[in-house]
Amino acid sequence: MNKVNKAALAERIAEKVGVSKKEAEDMIAAFVDVVMKTLQRDGSVTIAGFGAFSAKTRAGRTGVNPQNPTEKIQIPPVTVPKFKAGKALKDCLKKKKSISEHTEMNTPSSI
Repeated sequence: MNKVNKAALAERIAEKVGVSKKEAEDMIAAFVDVVMKTLQRDGSVTIAGFGAFSAKTRAGRTGVNPQNPTEKIQIPPVTVPKFKAGKALKDCLKKKKSISEHTEMNTPSSI
């Protein structure tokens, strides 16, 4: 399993775009900030082919207290983030990986 954390993502973006790692980290921070502030204002962020970030309000409901299963509790409505994958991302994940694709994905120049 190949995991990429924020620092590794910044490093890969820096290599791919030809900027410093610090500039790539700033780009990631700016992206996260824009998405979060847009969702706070009930907006959405769509990146064609990749996907769409949005906020959804989950309705309040009656639940069960896990410490006392006979007791019912009210769970209030809550706003949660939502991501809907775009067609290109879905298609990318549907394809079976060939050995050459797998090797290509693990090179530093690909993200």
